Amino acid sequence: MTSISGGGCARGFGVGFLLAASVADIANVGNADQSLWPTAVLLLAGLTAVLWPANRRPAWLTPQLRAAVTALASLLFTAGALLAGREALFGPGEATILLCLLFVAVRHCPPSWAVACGLLDGVALLLLPVRYSHSLKDGTTLGFMVGGLVVIGIVAGLAAYLRSLDYRRTVAVTETRREERVAIAADLHDFVAHHVTGILVQTQVARMMATTQPDDLDPVLAGIERAATEALASMRRTVGVLRDTGEEADRRPVGDLAGIAGLTEGFAGPVQKATLYSDPTVPDDLPHEVQAAAFRVVQEALTNVRRHAADAAEIAVQVRYDAGHLSVSVTDDGRGGTQLPAAAHGGGFGLVGLKERVTALGGELHAGPRAGIGWEVRAVFPAG
Repeated sequence: MTSISGGGCARGFGVGFLLAASVADIANVGNADQSLWPTAVLLLAGLTAVLWPANRRPAWLTPQLRAAVTALASLLFTAGALLAGREALFGPGEATILLCLLFVAVRHCPPSWAVACGLLDGVALLLLPVRYSHSLKDGTTLGFMVGGLVVIGIVAGLAAYLRSLDYRRTVAVTETRREERVAIAADLHDFVAHHVTGILVQTQVARMMATTQPDDLDPVLAGIERAATEALASMRRTVGVLRDTGEEADRRPVGDLAGIAGLTEGFAGPVQKATLYSDPTVPDDLPHEVQAAAFRVVQEALTNVRRHAADAAEIAVQVRYDAGHLSVSVTDDGRGGTQLPAAAHGGGFGLVGLKERVTALGGELHAGPRAGIGWEVRAVFPAG
């Protein structure tokens, strides 16, 4: 069976009611032996403004045009009836159309037009009873106008409330996108800083080996080439995310647990040896944010080894899983020697941002000297 959504039923009922009310207006005018064409033109303009499908609506048919034209036509009709000193009927069709256009004006018109178009539709609706006030007592006409004012207030208030919800959603989406792009920019900094630091270190090694071991330069140059290629690839991926490309899959350049192996292997060089000790019991289905944070911990720790402990010879990367907790650690045996220029040492905010990321996931981060010599960075995440 084909199910019909509640929204589709409501729209169908609304369209049917509007058409039926418009037919009733035409019938009332015909029975009163009044001219049909003003009412017919007015209703046709109003139905077009209200019922024209949004996906087929031309660009020139803006919300302010839709809201203003029918209201102006109604006001001219009312003014013509008063100047001619004759009665002119109005019915539920015209009143409903003006209410619908009032809703359109308040909710969808640009801010500079919303008030003007809303007032225009409201005044046109309030003046409808004046068309045949000669046959009604003033108290009755005033009662119609007071009732119309209440309905106008309800419709305008509902439209304004929905407009405020739209605005708040737009602000929330914009803020979320801004925060996401700031995070992406931070990722780009961390990835490129890691690779560029490696390029600096290996370039220094290459310069030293150029005079003492020129035949062994090829592996070092290959490492420089690989680091530069990975840095460019990270930049391309991140720039692709920063562009407005619509609703596409997430392409943020973050890693996972599987990427730690390549990170460790790419770190090793002629002077430093990096070894990965990975627990085979680590689940493959850990949350992506936990895997990404673990990858970032290892990346930042290895980058800091290059920056601050270039004399380290043994670097150990451990990934363990125990009692629902994932633990990653990076240890080195360096004494803090470095030959990097001062500008390459970083601003000292890497571990601060890393701690925020780890604690946001309910984990703990420790960074400090080891017993003896060297340094250790260790993070523990709840992963159960």
